[in-house]
Amino acid sequence: MPSPNELYDQAVDLRDAGDKDAAIAKLEEAVEADPRHALSHGLLARLCADTGRFDDALMHAQRVVELEPNDPFSYTALSVICQRCGRIPEAEEAMARARMMQMGLD
Repeated sequence: MPSPNELYDQAVDLRDAGDKDAAIAKLEEAVEADPRHALSHGLLARLCADTGRFDDALMHAQRVVELEPNDPFSYTALSVICQRCGRIPEAEEAMARARMMQMGLD
């Protein structure tokens, strides 16, 4: 069985080939194998947003923040996903958190 990293790489290839649905399926396999695989959750968030699966996109973006709470980029990515999903107050809150972290105020 492929590792989560190998499944992630396969998903990237599928995405690059234009098959977002197949890429999502590969990433779902990766997070099933390792629920803590933040890269897969991050790409799932983006691809789910791209395909209109906004609830799933938000769930995966929030999971990245849970897995990497000290990484300002996690909050920046959450903000972008929230914006794409029409969740502007949540997007602003996530971006504020990222900025605070970058300034060392968190």
